[in-house]
Amino acid sequence: MRILVIGGTRFIGLHFAEAALAAGHEVTVLHRGRSGAGQLPGATHLIADRDADLSALHGRDWDATVDLCAYFPRQVRELSAALDPGRAGRYLLVSSLSVYDVPAAPGYTEDSPLLPADGPEAEEVTVDTYGTLKVQCERAARQAFGPETLLVRPTYVIGPRDYTHRFDHWVRRLARGGEVLAPGRPDAPLQVVDVRDLAAWMLALLERGASGAYHAATPPPFGLGDLLDAVASAVAPPGTTLTWVDEEFLRAAGVPERALPLWPADPHTRATSTADPAAALATGLLLRPVAETARDIRPFEPQPDTLTPEREAELLAAWHARQA
Repeated sequence: MRILVIGGTRFIGLHFAEAALAAGHEVTVLHRGRSGAGQLPGATHLIADRDADLSALHGRDWDATVDLCAYFPRQVRELSAALDPGRAGRYLLVSSLSVYDVPAAPGYTEDSPLLPADGPEAEEVTVDTYGTLKVQCERAARQAFGPETLLVRPTYVIGPRDYTHRFDHWVRRLARGGEVLAPGRPDAPLQVVDVRDLAAWMLALLERGASGAYHAATPPPFGLGDLLDAVASAVAPPGTTLTWVDEEFLRAAGVPERALPLWPADPHTRATSTADPAAALATGLLLRPVAETARDIRPFEPQPDTLTPEREAELLAAWHARQA
């Protein structure tokens, strides 16, 4: 296949493009040239900003288009206009589980109600607008590219070369050992998917001509405790312990959620972190153990928003004093 990848030089896109090239497909990557220097030597690179000028796509044809960086519905419409009908091939949009309204029950399927999205299209991506914008992107995709559109709705994506370092934070922290502060409750719902499994499965969907919406996530029940236990089994030295600290205590102490990545503190996030991936599993999605992903993470420098060892020790001491 001839595959066009929009934004294919960071994380998901990079892994997808590598998988497609390894499978013998012709890959064209459209990106701004900021993070892709020297990467994907086997691909054709089109340097362009999708928000400014898509003329580099004119007069070209592909069998499939994979869109990894559509955050506004206008971007989907503009991409469709630049490609013209029939030249994009099968269109795959990487969306998000954030598109859902609060589901009726855990284990919800792809038919669960989406967030209301009939209002104006926001001009800025925020915590409050992200999910609605993704719903609007999905709607624009189906209108522009037809009923054969593929909608992939992943949960938190983890794995090598993740520039967010959210999962990596816990790998590094548990590898250091000692008493580890864990936020909230171990049974707080949390779902993840390894980027390599996601990329291989997305490619397989395109190869078989699939369409429709699919969840890409760990089957529920799965929680933060399961994730941290799996990481600990892979990298933690003997004697490492997890101390679960109440959310209200952490908030009162001024600890932001970003300081403890993947902390499912938001009620909507907890509710939507129970998606049923049965449809994706039936189409061949294979999920490697979280412990395997943890072993494949390379060390990195701590991010500014993560807890320092000194601050973590202070919080643990205060928590234990409160419990005494």
